[in-house]
Amino acid sequence: MPRTIHDFYGFPEALYQQRYPAPGQPDLAREVVSLLGSHRAAGDDTWGLDHGAWAVLKFLYRDADVPVFQVSVDMGRGLEHQLEIGRALSDLRDRGILILGSGNVVHNLRAMRRGGTPHDFAQEFDALFADRLSDRDFRALADAEGMGALFTAAHPTVDHYLPALTIAGASDTRDELIFMTDAIDLGSVSMRSFIFHAT
Repeated sequence: MPRTIHDFYGFPEALYQQRYPAPGQPDLAREVVSLLGSHRAAGDDTWGLDHGAWAVLKFLYRDADVPVFQVSVDMGRGLEHQLEIGRALSDLRDRGILILGSGNVVHNLRAMRRGGTPHDFAQEFDALFADRLSDRDFRALADAEGMGALFTAAHPTVDHYLPALTIAGASDTRDELIFMTDAIDLGSVSMRSFIFHAT
């Protein structure tokens, strides 16, 4: 039973009262560690589900009745590494296992402006991301240097960007790409959501 982790600061108290008591699935977790063995994966049953997992899952599976475990992101391995992680996990989809990534296509909290219109850089990067994803040009999405200052403006740190690359890497060329929202909140946080749906 992975614990609910509140790994954020300065938010309303109601968020710290949230619990998501989903069961884990240790056997599958061990299998995933094995699949990612060449990527230096290791099992760890001390963490649980942080807000990147439960804040999304509580709206998808309100009763917390679907087994869940979280795969950590290795922040030191670069963007291309996340595509490789997705590729390594892609066969799980054929077994009906949902691979869910949570983050933001643009995430620059330093540039937030309440009630303000989106920054130009946020709109530009969001559109670039959507175009490259639609074209299945994942290598371009993993080329931070090639995206230059635009990428740096959209992501002062890459922690909210990497999960999107994992999901892209796990996709299949036959998948239908569906965008569910393209909103930009607070001027600099893209809430763009997408699904690669097997056809």
